[in-house]
Amino acid sequence: MQVLRVVNVIGCRTDFIKIAPLLAEMKRHPEINPVLVHTGPHDDLGFLEACRDLDMPEPDYFLNVGSGSHARRTALIMQGLEGLLFDLNPDLVMVVGDVDSTVAASMTAIKLGFPVAHIEAGLRSFDREMPEEINRILTDSVSDLLFTSERSAAHNLHREGVARAKITHVGTVLIDALLMKAPTIARSNVLERLALAPRTYSVITVHRSSNVDDASNLDRIFAAIEDLQKHLKFVFPVHPQMNGRLQATNAWSSLAMLPNLQMVGPLGYPDFMKLLRETLFTITDSGGIQEEATALGVPCLTLCNTTERPATVTQGTNRLVGTDTERIVSEGMKIINGFIFRGGIPNKWDGQTSKRIVRAIIKKQEEIKQLYRSVRQRAICSDLFSISAA
Repeated sequence: MQVLRVVNVIGCRTDFIKIAPLLAEMKRHPEINPVLVHTGPHDDLGFLEACRDLDMPEPDYFLNVGSGSHARRTALIMQGLEGLLFDLNPDLVMVVGDVDSTVAASMTAIKLGFPVAHIEAGLRSFDREMPEEINRILTDSVSDLLFTSERSAAHNLHREGVARAKITHVGTVLIDALLMKAPTIARSNVLERLALAPRTYSVITVHRSSNVDDASNLDRIFAAIEDLQKHLKFVFPVHPQMNGRLQATNAWSSLAMLPNLQMVGPLGYPDFMKLLRETLFTITDSGGIQEEATALGVPCLTLCNTTERPATVTQGTNRLVGTDTERIVSEGMKIINGFIFRGGIPNKWDGQTSKRIVRAIIKKQEEIKQLYRSVRQRAICSDLFSISAA
């Protein structure tokens, strides 16, 4: 029996959530030998907590790349992965999402001649000021297998000239994780710890650089929260990047004075999902939360003018409000006053996405092996040409 060695590369806490159900499914199949690489440091407490929350084994390898600019992180990840991938000699490199590790791993793998599979391929916000959008476009352009989470993604890829044979619609792995951990989520006592009752609060998250690093955007968002918290309790799990921003300004003390706003540290996966499941509505700039809110039937106000997940708007519970204070307040007050918009769940958001991905990989096993040989040969020839030219 041929065995496919699949190297899975992750780089942030959300990646752990996405890869957990997929890794569990891979381990059920002897045809696949999964390897997990975390681009961050081995002593990152956030990843240790994520592993524990998701019943995941610790990663097999760490690249120990810390924080820094996009360019610095991408370069260091590529440098660290080059030797590791050469030693591991994988049949396939799997990347998820749109963070720096995604584009770094895909570019490194394809340069070395290893085929690449991209989960959440084809998502587009059409806003190239977002670093994530650049990461998505570059990753898709070099990937050999593109697994899409919603119908619009395939249309985007077709417009960009990607061959249809490379694209497989599978759904979103985030819903797999949500359903996989449903019993643990149900047992969370986070509401009791925060003295909250279901549907009596809103949960807000802010983490995108376009908001965190823009003082005017933050001012408008917080002005809306200051107004809305007069009518409803708010819970604000503060992302580490946001924490640094708040501590560097007077915003932390100003927010702490708001009587109906609780600021808490980052929450583990079960606690946060319990908080999201029971909220009246959520205000966020997270793409993942847009999907999770739709799956849970929770109204979502997104702090962006565009979204790479349009199905959450056209089929789900999501509304785009940008960072306009009046619009955020207006949409929030509609919900507080009883107007709850309901949505459906997009096709294949059923908790079976990991199974579809693994079945596709096994079905394409021989094709992947041949692709590996042909791509690897081209990479070797390219290297020889570079050496001779020098």
